[in-house]
Amino acid sequence: MSTTEVRTEKIGSSLLITIDRPKARNAVNAAVAAGLAEALDRLETDPELRAGILTGADGTFSAGMDLKAALTGESPSIEGRGFGGLTEAELTKPLIAAVEGWAMGGGFELALGCDLIVAAEDARFGLPEVKRGLVAAGGGVIRLPKRIPHHLAMELLLTGEPVDGRRAGELGLVNRVVPAGETTAVALQLAEQIAANAPLALAAVKKIVRAADGVPDAEAFTAQKRELAHLMGSQDVREGMQAFAERRDPVWQGK
Repeated sequence: MSTTEVRTEKIGSSLLITIDRPKARNAVNAAVAAGLAEALDRLETDPELRAGILTGADGTFSAGMDLKAALTGESPSIEGRGFGGLTEAELTKPLIAAVEGWAMGGGFELALGCDLIVAAEDARFGLPEVKRGLVAAGGGVIRLPKRIPHHLAMELLLTGEPVDGRRAGELGLVNRVVPAGETTAVALQLAEQIAANAPLALAAVKKIVRAADGVPDAEAFTAQKRELAHLMGSQDVREGMQAFAERRDPVWQGK
């Protein structure tokens, strides 16, 4: 599937999603938000797809919100799904950001909305909203202090200055730091590793992590018990145990 602003390509069991507005540094306008939402819906509903990879065309991840479009009244957000149709969406399948070049403002927030991040050494991550009288309201202010130490997160949020991929790796903000041009290939390798695991278990992990965020342990364990009860009744759990006993690779059904 392809649209004017967002392209998708099925590669094995992964869906490669590319923001394709290179002349605007892949900034997010209403069309990009709609295209991303459509691509994520495809990822969620296609049983053959196990993971998604989000990237940007021509060596730039995304410059964030398209300010020119916003000034004309366009919204880069979708109700219930957040900025770019992603930052507030509750996806059941893993999503990996492959970041080349700039991931600024909302672009950085799109990456933070993914489960894993692969960054080029010379990638640039920043939340410059305070320089424009704004705050990083697409998840930056909320998520960044949960991902890295408080004072380091506050430095990025209050100065608006970017860091490169190497520094992002030192901060523990990204999973892999690779040479420029290799992020998509490495993200696809990670997606293949993920896809070898049980899809219901992957979805359960994501749901439990969300349910445990910021709540007391007792509440988190209660939510986990609900998910485990559902999971233990699945065909995939039985298949996993049987495959282990028979010393073979499991064949997951997602049931």
